[in-house]
Amino acid sequence: MQYRLTLKILGLLLMVFSLSMLPSILVSLYYEDGSHNAFIFAFLIVICVGFGMWLPVRHWHREMRTRDGFFITVMFWIVLAIAGSIPLFLAPSVNLSYTDAFFESLSGLTTTGATVITGIDILPKSILFYRQQLQWLGGMGIIVLAVAVLPMLGVGGMQLYRTETPGPVKDSKLTPRIAETAKALWYIYLTLTIVCALAYWAAGMSGFDAVAHSFSTVAIGGFSTHDASLGYFDSAAIEMVAVVFMLLAAANFGLHYVAWNAKSLKHYFADPEYRFFLVIAAILVAITVFVLWVTQTYSNAGSLRYGLFEAVSLLTTTGFGTADFSTWPLFAPFMLFMASFIGGCAGSTAGGMKVIRVMLILKQGIREIKRLIHPKGIFTVKVGNRRVDDRVVESVWGFFSVYIMSYAVIFFGLLATGLDFETTWSAVGSSLNNLGPGLGQVANDYGSIPSTAKWLLCFAMLLGRLEIFTLLVLLTPQYWRS
Repeated sequence: MQYRLTLKILGLLLMVFSLSMLPSILVSLYYEDGSHNAFIFAFLIVICVGFGMWLPVRHWHREMRTRDGFFITVMFWIVLAIAGSIPLFLAPSVNLSYTDAFFESLSGLTTTGATVITGIDILPKSILFYRQQLQWLGGMGIIVLAVAVLPMLGVGGMQLYRTETPGPVKDSKLTPRIAETAKALWYIYLTLTIVCALAYWAAGMSGFDAVAHSFSTVAIGGFSTHDASLGYFDSAAIEMVAVVFMLLAAANFGLHYVAWNAKSLKHYFADPEYRFFLVIAAILVAITVFVLWVTQTYSNAGSLRYGLFEAVSLLTTTGFGTADFSTWPLFAPFMLFMASFIGGCAGSTAGGMKVIRVMLILKQGIREIKRLIHPKGIFTVKVGNRRVDDRVVESVWGFFSVYIMSYAVIFFGLLATGLDFETTWSAVGSSLNNLGPGLGQVANDYGSIPSTAKWLLCFAMLLGRLEIFTLLVLLTPQYWRS
């Protein structure tokens, strides 16, 4: 393990991350909310620590190996969450324990959106902005942003890109060089954010709320500047803007890149994964609206409005709310929550297992049925017109198995803290899928659960954000022996 290389990269990235606290200082001074000192102290601490890590090894030059990429990626998310928690811990207006500050920071960076804070409406504007910004930075992955500067260090960036990019196929690049790939992704990400903010503003949000919610919408995070989330605005226009951009953010960002270059939308509908995602979304919306209409929970228009929004919000793992779905009748709350296990497309900012994996699992299941009927037949798994290598299918089944086992281990660990079954079941799923809202005791916030449970859920958030294997590989003896 190249520890000096690790220190060099982590130090540089920490110094870059410290700059993200400067906008919150300006927001605090503009609104005179009194929180600027917390951000100033946090900025000085983080940049000094980063500089102290980087300075002794600044002349160390070695090629990064794949195993170094795993270690650096995991360590940076942990270090970043610690750095991000400092202003939340120091701000007197928030009054959080360190456990809660770390939980909130990691929840933001992993775009989980689970919060321990109540009384969000009365928080200082700078704290509100900072929470939203954490999700925006975590949405595409701070590592993908950072690989654009790695060539200046004399180290390769592809290893980090492979360990950070979600989905089963990670070797494809949009442009020949990884730095150009990272820049292209972030240009698209920034453009979507700006357009989303303008759409929210046009729909009736204030400028501050529009920017803040565009951060969490495009990042598929779910943090809001109000306790009632988007329900605070009680606006069908705002909700429809959110639905559109949640669906866009749940698409593979490679599709946005291709569509932009080709000046055409046909690539979205030609992509098998995104088509399958839209079909799942349509079915989920139809069932939800039907249940609400049959049970007369809302009027006809209300059933469509709330059913559409909540179905899309939970499927994409955004976690915005306009209604308390946990109180809806029949099986609707459990169906919507289970939809978050699917999540969005690979290469998107969504959580969950990813649509492509669900597709491949279903196709492999169908292939096994055909093999039972025709034992000597040769059947292939295809996505669109492309044959999927059996090695990829095997890796998907391996991911699914480890995903379920990880869920079970954390589930029993959380039960041991004394939480009830419904709360435990939903909290683990919500954290592992980077969803946010849950059922039972965590339907509104996670502030009342034990500290031990919060640390277990932090581990689940990190597992979900790094798609299981990136983190678990560090826990194997083989990794440290090689």
